[in-house]
Amino acid sequence: MNTILIAIIILNVLISYKGFNDLSFFRKYEFHVGSIRAGEQIRMLSSGFLHVDMTHLLFNIMTLWFFAPVVINYLGVFSFVLIYFGSLLFGSLLTLAFHKNDYGYRAVGASGAVTGVLYSAILLQPDMMLGIFFIIPMPAYLFGILYLLYSIYGMRAKNDNIGHTAHFGGAVGGYLITLIKEPTLLVEHTLMVVLLAIPIAALFVMQKMGKL
Repeated sequence: MNTILIAIIILNVLISYKGFNDLSFFRKYEFHVGSIRAGEQIRMLSSGFLHVDMTHLLFNIMTLWFFAPVVINYLGVFSFVLIYFGSLLFGSLLTLAFHKNDYGYRAVGASGAVTGVLYSAILLQPDMMLGIFFIIPMPAYLFGILYLLYSIYGMRAKNDNIGHTAHFGGAVGGYLITLIKEPTLLVEHTLMVVLLAIPIAALFVMQKMGKL
């Protein structure tokens, strides 16, 4: 397994574990609109390495573990790192744009970065199959779409501290960076490019209509 991927996973585990046991550390580095607008931009990056609880952390790590090797094998390590951190920042930027006037808004999670990697992997290998709970077969693109639909639900419910809006920013980041790196996908995997764009477009329509 690639050492860069292992390093990112270890970093997520260590920082999240610190946050689980140190509330002041968690509060200092979580995504918080008021603090970011006051000049603490580091939170836009650091919040991507904190998690709400162990389940949240494990889900993100497992998703990254399954999809990151596809991106690394197709595009190389540098592009994987670019997609991971680019998607993380896209997620934070979209979250800030959506919640810029909600100074008390807080969120954490690597979900933006992970969703970007997930979207990239599906674009690169659209026929990939997953075993949900290691048993139920599901096409990867369907998993990706359902994941973003769940994110819409989370954004509307607003009943946890998970950065659901960052899922979409990350998806946009992974989607765009991958297509910029491999523009031939627009021709080779046209259907998948269109399918994966649908939930992203739906989000912006719902936002415009005030449904979020």
